[in-house]
Amino acid sequence: MDFDLILRVYPFFLEAAWVTIQLSVYSIALGLACGALGAAARLSRSKPARAAGAVYVSVIRGTPALIQLFILYFGGPQIGIQLDAFEAGVIGLGVNIGAYMTETMRGAIIAVDKGQGEAARTLGMSRAQAMRKVILPQAARLMIRPLGVNINAQIKGTALVAAISVVELTYTAQRYIGSTYKPFEMFFLAGVIYLVIIYATGLGISYLDRKAALR
Repeated sequence: MDFDLILRVYPFFLEAAWVTIQLSVYSIALGLACGALGAAARLSRSKPARAAGAVYVSVIRGTPALIQLFILYFGGPQIGIQLDAFEAGVIGLGVNIGAYMTETMRGAIIAVDKGQGEAARTLGMSRAQAMRKVILPQAARLMIRPLGVNINAQIKGTALVAAISVVELTYTAQRYIGSTYKPFEMFFLAGVIYLVIIYATGLGISYLDRKAALR
């Protein structure tokens, strides 16, 4: 293990880690929005909305995320969509994880006892009010852990954008391997930084879960 080399290059890896964090935050935010819309569509009384939600989930979960990124970044210009690599990474990863979050959110909502909604309706609430004031607050507690799994998977999944030349951790490791011929050290350093990010995220998720359990 060449620790001197690791000490020389780690500042560049920290810069790349910041890109990874930004990519993770933006794509997770987009994924949560897509997940909420997808879950609403899947639970809608409208057949077209349910069908659209089902198609979104089936298509996105049924194709590799890497292929989706390639279509968006390399194929987009053919249909007038011009995105830089970072933007394509955020949108591609966000839409992808959104399909998984759709099912996570839908499952949590379905898991809430139907009697809760029926009781709210007998009190004069509309279906929308019952959903917003009674069902969603309970479902939100059930979502925290599963969404945490999705979030951790998304952070690790950001490594895919190295394939479209986003200068994040994996791309940086690959670039330095080309000049140092030390793949073990470079991937070891990248792995340690990923581990720190995932561990910190896990602490945050655990904190939210504990707070929700006390309510």
